Amino acid sequence: MGSHVAEMFSQIDKLRDRLSSNIEVVSDAQGVEEQVGNREVVTRIESVILGIVASLSEDEVPVLVLPNRSSWANVGFDSAIGLQMSSGHTVTTIRSDCPSSVTKFAQILKLLSVIYRLVQSNSYATKRDIYYNNTQLFGSQRTVDNLVDDLSCMLKVPRRSLHVLATSKGLISGDLCYMEEDGTRIDCRSSSAAVAVSSNIGGIKNIVSSAKFVMIVEKDATFQRLLDEDFCTKLSPCIIITGKGVPDVNSRLMVRKLWDSLHIPTFALVDADPHGIEIMCIYKYGSVAMSFEAHSLTVPSVMWLGLLPSDLQRLRVPSDALIPLSKRDENKLHSLLTRPYIADQPEWQKEMELMQQSKVKAEIQSLAAIGSDFLTAIYLPNKLRYGGWI
Repeated sequence: MGSHVAEMFSQIDKLRDRLSSNIEVVSDAQGVEEQVGNREVVTRIESVILGIVASLSEDEVPVLVLPNRSSWANVGFDSAIGLQMSSGHTVTTIRSDCPSSVTKFAQILKLLSVIYRLVQSNSYATKRDIYYNNTQLFGSQRTVDNLVDDLSCMLKVPRRSLHVLATSKGLISGDLCYMEEDGTRIDCRSSSAAVAVSSNIGGIKNIVSSAKFVMIVEKDATFQRLLDEDFCTKLSPCIIITGKGVPDVNSRLMVRKLWDSLHIPTFALVDADPHGIEIMCIYKYGSVAMSFEAHSLTVPSVMWLGLLPSDLQRLRVPSDALIPLSKRDENKLHSLLTRPYIADQPEWQKEMELMQQSKVKAEIQSLAAIGSDFLTAIYLPNKLRYGGWI
């Protein structure tokens, strides 16, 4: 049994050794961002308010300046960090005397006052709490979500330092135990049920795991399939995590936390389509909207395990299980191929070009057309055993 396990993970161990040799260099380059203390957060908020008071005292129109978080022009690429906001980024000016921005000005001031009280009292609130305490002003939950990120970027403070928590949508399972900030011990080793990703990743401590690797699973349906087939036990020790599609910040923080704590290979299992590739890139390189927090959100060592476009040909996946690329898919694929990080991944680029040429995509579930248990019994074990990642 011992020799079988050693053979099973030999390629993964080699990958881990290779990644470990780069850890010191990468860590130096990333300079992982520490949580900003409460006093400093209070000082930065007071500085914003004093600026508004100063404008009023000089009979000037108060304005707020927010970094533009939606433009690729404001983002640079570093292979050791991912996408990060450049120092010369453009900004958006929120004026208090302009009909188109006065509501946003008021929303920001209200949110600053809420955060100020939370930080001073060392208490926490969820974004949902904030919205429901003033639904008339904010109008929608999405408004609060975006404003919290805007303020985090404006104040140059990690979002978790604002004492505003987001409800996590991600799930995690496998060989992992840790302690929450409130002292609750979390055990993810149950084979039948997953654990919700914490809403306060920064407070996690005492991580214990013998996992050989972490596997990010794009979809909840695939994640549940792996749970149902007892994947983590059969292929233990490992950890699987899903952000249920486009990942929330907590799922991304958790993947990064696992990398910082365990330094084990991280693989991505996504659909062989442009949407799946983009989700994988968010975990690996980050997103434009959250590029200001790239240091704590990206894991540039993420490897593409599957489903590869070349796998579709190699495994002769039945044609009726393949889906033609839509015009939207083609546009997304073209957009991905022009992004700065793809030039850093020639093997990924080849796979994406193959998809362009074949004009088809496939979901992970398409492997069931070969055999009902093909994914868990053959595909993933062989991929992991023989180093079938890129």
